[in-house]
Amino acid sequence: MEKYNLKGEVNDKFSLRGRVYHKIREDILDGRYNNNDELREIAIGEELGVSRTPVREAFRQLELEGLIKIIPNKGAYVTGITVKDVKDIYMIRSKLEGLAARWACDNITQQQMNEMEENVYLSEFHASRGHYEQLPELDNRFHVILYEACGSKMLEQLLREYHEYVLRVRRKTLTGVIRSGQSTEEHKKIMEAISLKDKDKAEKAANEHIVNAYKNMEKNGLYEAYNS
Repeated sequence: MEKYNLKGEVNDKFSLRGRVYHKIREDILDGRYNNNDELREIAIGEELGVSRTPVREAFRQLELEGLIKIIPNKGAYVTGITVKDVKDIYMIRSKLEGLAARWACDNITQQQMNEMEENVYLSEFHASRGHYEQLPELDNRFHVILYEACGSKMLEQLLREYHEYVLRVRRKTLTGVIRSGQSTEEHKKIMEAISLKDKDKAEKAANEHIVNAYKNMEKNGLYEAYNS
């Protein structure tokens, strides 16, 4: 996924500063660092085999994103993702996914519709047989299909960004906890509404799906994981 640096230039994962930015960002979201840990330019530069300049540029982007705080004459410190941040991410994403489902009613291709139907069928099959290890990837793919089907590059990019946050938060807090049956049924409702081109129903189903996912995280230890 592309990122824009402070100069407004496209900064992807394959450029030097892009690789440095994404590596530090992933380490923060994956829990390698604790909140308030200091990030040292020299140490990170040596670890990644780069000079201090791309590390410093990455720090500036990460501060804009709210993942670190730079204190003049002291250093850069991890702020990470708080409980409130997680809730905000899910609530914003619920609205955006609802919009994506609404727009998909007009823009989804037959190929994308077929893939969505196959995805739901496979999810139901594996859930019914207790093959829970198969479900996370199918869940992720369903949402990617929805994003691609909305017909908007801007909305797709925003949703992919929020989905990445959710994947990393979910791995950190709820490893092994899967809303298998309920999630698959919710996907099916979204798919059926899009197939019928019922925009209101599709938007409502997609919105509720993400809200329910958040409630499940909250119920299964989100607050404990982030306050420990």
